[in-house]
Amino acid sequence: MSKPTNEKKEQIVSKRYSIYSESDEIHDPEGSYYTKDEIESLISEKMVGYSFHGLPLRTRSKVAKQLVCEALGYPIPSSFKKTQPRFPAQNLDTYVQKSNNLQVWNEELDPSRRYLIIRLNDADEITKVKVVTGQDLALLDTTGTLTQKYQARLDRSEDVTELISDSDTDLFASIITENSEVDLKLIQPTDYPSGSDLFTINQLYERLKSLVGSSFKDIGADQERNRGAELHKLVCQQLGYSSYADNGQFPDVRNQLLEVKLQTSPTIDLGLVCPDSTLSLDMPLIKEVGLRHKDVRYALFYAEINEGMVMLTNFYLTTGEDFFSRFSQFQGKVLNKKLQIPLSKDFFD
Repeated sequence: MSKPTNEKKEQIVSKRYSIYSESDEIHDPEGSYYTKDEIESLISEKMVGYSFHGLPLRTRSKVAKQLVCEALGYPIPSSFKKTQPRFPAQNLDTYVQKSNNLQVWNEELDPSRRYLIIRLNDADEITKVKVVTGQDLALLDTTGTLTQKYQARLDRSEDVTELISDSDTDLFASIITENSEVDLKLIQPTDYPSGSDLFTINQLYERLKSLVGSSFKDIGADQERNRGAELHKLVCQQLGYSSYADNGQFPDVRNQLLEVKLQTSPTIDLGLVCPDSTLSLDMPLIKEVGLRHKDVRYALFYAEINEGMVMLTNFYLTTGEDFFSRFSQFQGKVLNKKLQIPLSKDFFD
């Protein structure tokens, strides 16, 4: 099991770890790597209500980093290095925002990096903080400044359903507790996974393949994300959750390490991370194991639109590790050096 937040902080304080540690903290051999939820909680407790009134911009940035060090248990360095990210030991960058226009300069978004967004009001007081991954930030772009980096092609076969992976990845399979009667009624789809409430990929396939033939109302070609939400609701219901929940983060059904994609064309948009990537997921350890993007299960539903209805016609299920054994990868586009990402009005809610 992952260490509680206070134990992680006590270890960082007692061993005087540096924020510049070049290490495997992402794999967390010492148990001192925070989840983004833990970072958000510690930073909120320390910084909400703090005032930057009267401070020049550069000084404000320095003070913010000092406060982050204190909140996470790290000693404040005599001077802050210009590293990428600013806090290598926690794979964390910080941004102090008074406007809703987030600007990332001179580097691409890192899908696995955590970005701490600190919100100021008109009086320069910190009102809210939020921690998201680069993958989460990529979903907020509506300007065209940020382009999706990876794509693949879906070629339909004669079979309407297809289980591409015979089993979960070896690493993921090692943490699943075989249970033929998994009950998800008291669990939220957005909860972190645990070994006892996980379906195997074969169990997921048996539950989800019956969705082929289902349909829902088409809310418009310009509402692709909302169409996906309708499919997400069907998937949650089919898996046995008592309610639908979606926090907009990867993967869609976090509790089952399941990403859900609705395809009305052959082009599969994959965002900033290749499915077979060995990059670590921002999740607590399960049975001392850290999960990777390649361990995620991908459920792809192909749909046809007729007479105002979206009809699910094909279903494919695969691990990230096996994704490109079935779907051919396109050459991705390169991201711009200056990324301007508008934060939605409810971003901090």
